[in-house]
Amino acid sequence: MSNPDIVINRGLTIPAAEITFRFSTSSGPGGQHANKSETRVTLLFDVAGSPSLTEAQRTRIQQRLESRLDSAGVLQISAQESRSQHKNRETAVARFQSLLAAALVPRKTRRKTHPSRAAQEKRIKAKKRRGQIKRDRGRDWLD
Repeated sequence: MSNPDIVINRGLTIPAAEITFRFSTSSGPGGQHANKSETRVTLLFDVAGSPSLTEAQRTRIQQRLESRLDSAGVLQISAQESRSQHKNRETAVARFQSLLAAALVPRKTRRKTHPSRAAQEKRIKAKKRRGQIKRDRGRDWLD
């Protein structure tokens, strides 16, 4: 089976040599087949040591996927939905592509905005109304 390079976006292609696959027995249904076949696929990609990534890309991926990286900076993605190792491998690669592509999209910068005058007046009016209700509670009604 030939291992083509994995295209993440227009600016990034990960060579297949940088990706490692680990196989293990899968959980769930499948009977004897699942018990003896290593159909679960774990894709491993060393983000910290990848020569394909620029320093900016590496930093962005490490920040965005921080919870998914281990202490050595390796990203692990597992797939075990199918009873076929080949399909699980394709699923893991597809997840890897979408995960990295999403991590590399720059976030929009927030533009500061001010509430409109009408919104400010509405807020103040509501606060005054609420304050009046609270003041009215404290009156002595027997006078």
